[in-house]
Amino acid sequence: TWEFATDPYPAYAWLREHAPVHRTRLPSGVEAWLVTRYVDAKQTLADNRLSKNPAHHDEPAHAKGKTGIPGERKAELMTHLLNIDPPDHTRLRRLVSKAFTPRRVAEFAPRVQELTDQLIDRFAAEGTADLIHEFAFPLPIYAICDLLGVPREDQDDFRDWAGMMIRHQGGPRGGVARSVKKMRGYLAELIHRKREALPDTPAPGEDLISGLIRASDHGEHLTENEAAAMAFILLFAGFETTVNLIGNGTYALLTHPEQRARLQTSLAAEETALLETGVEELLRYDGPVELATWRFATEPLTLGGQHIAPGDPVLVVLAAADRDPERFADPDVLDLSRRDNQHLGYGHGIHYCLGAPLARLEGQTALGTLLTRLPDLRLAVDPGELRWRGGLIMRGLRTLPVEFTPVG
Repeated sequence: TWEFATDPYPAYAWLREHAPVHRTRLPSGVEAWLVTRYVDAKQTLADNRLSKNPAHHDEPAHAKGKTGIPGERKAELMTHLLNIDPPDHTRLRRLVSKAFTPRRVAEFAPRVQELTDQLIDRFAAEGTADLIHEFAFPLPIYAICDLLGVPREDQDDFRDWAGMMIRHQGGPRGGVARSVKKMRGYLAELIHRKREALPDTPAPGEDLISGLIRASDHGEHLTENEAAAMAFILLFAGFETTVNLIGNGTYALLTHPEQRARLQTSLAAEETALLETGVEELLRYDGPVELATWRFATEPLTLGGQHIAPGDPVLVVLAAADRDPERFADPDVLDLSRRDNQHLGYGHGIHYCLGAPLARLEGQTALGTLLTRLPDLRLAVDPGELRWRGGLIMRGLRTLPVEFTPVG
């Protein structure tokens, strides 16, 4: 329901207390176990008896193809980090992790700042904006395209395909699968072009697709399908999550004026500590990923006192775990200076989010710049008028209309 999508937290509080590991039938018809307590969630995320590979799903006919990203099966994009287990997961993660080292992300910081300023420049003189479509949506798309090595002239195509993915509830029927197929075709062609033109020695800050090709050409056995799937999942996982981090985070600040004022005072004094802890708190309080991606039991196991059969799907409700009063004091209170904030917004265990350093950079840059450049930013509609996108895994606003004093 719209009511649940707007505020799922009371329902999750009830589940945590009364049915912390609960089997339910999802709107898609798939039956899955929901894990809502922090201690169970953390254990589940790191349990190697739960596979990420959909081949382990004991799926009935009516559930076929309903447990992953729409269109990825048909487009042969299944062999990516969200769908595989060790040893393949270990091998592929090692290859791509070089792009997300703290040093590499720090080198990328000026480009993220430049993109942020360019996007704000486009609407700063208007006095109004929809911060989802004009800011939170394009920023991570252009950033991840730059990181992957998608030429600037092709990045608007990526923006269109990604837009179809993010609108999957409101777009044309089959639109997501078509967009995934187009993206798959483009990535295969781009990989081929880059392989043909690859210099013998890598340039400093070489783009990620070139790095993947270079690794596969030096005995790491990365197939073209794996390279395309890897580029696809980095785009998919690294974009809608950041859209929601910026959108949900801005909305939380606009509806918590005392916390927002604290942050603006800190930013005016050129301090970064509150911005850093603040982004972590926004991830905990109303994070971009409501449920962790699918896991499937490979053997009988017990979770929270419930017996899980082999082949059963298990979904960890991050939004519930991150508001568990057993782990977080006053969990329903937004406190930007919260310490010991071991939230699960980036997951836990071997599937901990590879792009966490980049997401932190984008979140801090976007929110810090927005509040500094548009200091009287405010909602242009009543909060009750805002709508959240439907969907199982992600949590994000459809639109975020704001007003502010125009800046020339």
